[in-house]
Amino acid sequence: MKQNLRILLLGSGGREAAMAWKLLQSPRTERLFVAPGNAGTEDCNVDLDPCDADAVEAFVEANGIDLVVVGPEQPLVAGIADRMAEKGVKTIGPCAKGAMLEGSKEFAKEFMFSHGIPTARFMTVTGDTLDEGINFLESLQPPYVLKADGLAAGKGVIILDSLADAKDTLSDMLGGMFGQASATVVIEEFLSGIECSVFVATDGDDYRILPVAKDYKRIGEGDTGPNTGGMGAVSPVAFADEAFMEKVERQIVKPTLDGLRQEEIPYSGFLFIGLMNVAGDPMVIEYNVRLGDPETEVVMPRIKSDFVDLLEGIADKTLALKKLETDPRACVTVMTVSGGYPGSYAKGMEISGLEKAEADGCILFHAGTRLDQLGRTLTSGGRVIACSAYGDDVAAAASAALRGAADIEFDGKYFRRDIAADLLSDNR
Repeated sequence: MKQNLRILLLGSGGREAAMAWKLLQSPRTERLFVAPGNAGTEDCNVDLDPCDADAVEAFVEANGIDLVVVGPEQPLVAGIADRMAEKGVKTIGPCAKGAMLEGSKEFAKEFMFSHGIPTARFMTVTGDTLDEGINFLESLQPPYVLKADGLAAGKGVIILDSLADAKDTLSDMLGGMFGQASATVVIEEFLSGIECSVFVATDGDDYRILPVAKDYKRIGEGDTGPNTGGMGAVSPVAFADEAFMEKVERQIVKPTLDGLRQEEIPYSGFLFIGLMNVAGDPMVIEYNVRLGDPETEVVMPRIKSDFVDLLEGIADKTLALKKLETDPRACVTVMTVSGGYPGSYAKGMEISGLEKAEADGCILFHAGTRLDQLGRTLTSGGRVIACSAYGDDVAAAASAALRGAADIEFDGKYFRRDIAADLLSDNR
């Protein structure tokens, strides 16, 4: 075991900023590179496209990288972990075959049904089977759930109350609404309940469950409007108690990992299981093959133990020997976003108030930001900065995170003021 590691973290969003923050806390991190990173990771950034496997391989060889940590899903689906394995480089992230759990909704649903993992009824539709898809929609009760089969940057899920709208949207999706990602569409029966995100670190044999989180996908308060990449997150989640998590492990985590082994799909890295609590029982909404965003922005602050040590356990298949210690405090993240997001929005707005937000107790994880030639921090994406804060309970953490979000200023800034409010109401 090498004592100190040179680490390459691939990605540029809030998730990667939070992972970088945690990696830099470890005494075992000799040098961290973030490719391409953002304004919040400026000291570590390298100009490198995570999806350019040739460039990644060349950088790894030239810089003596000991460990590659893959943040986003696209490089994993494209096979970056396979490429690194061929070169003998330790990598956190599954092979391309394992990444199909996120790369194809159809593959994931078929996998769940094959291995008895609780999930909603579904049908896969293509342009050739549109009529059958419409018949299936007519057999369901509203609302109607349509999912692009392929990767759509977190925006490929549409939920509609009207059957007529669902039929029209199905045709639009198959016609190219999300490009090739929606050439195949999965129609799902709607599950009624409350969501949470369970993150599993696994070396293929053993696993550790990270702190549970809940994210908020809709742009509008009260969970209204279109889906986004995520407007905020909270951890812990009150309803994910010991009894619920025992069901999650027994009915979902273990059967998933067993199923991967049975299908001879090597899987190491993180498995993100999006769950719905349906009357106390967990059901899988989707798999993702990496950590979530913005959930990582509340999960990383709640990990007390050495994150590099955990990653090495994944890479070396020694996870059974690793401890995972959790901070008992709550953490809430509020995401500040550009006006118009998730639709069209302006870029290049100067950001101020960052020091004030940090003085008010927030940890700021940059998402869509860049530095200009004068050293000013500018907006460069829809989701701009995640404001994370601790609290003795969820209410206190939410209050602190909202203060930080209010401190930050840029033209068109918007954020949801009700993050975590549903978990504080009397009926939760």
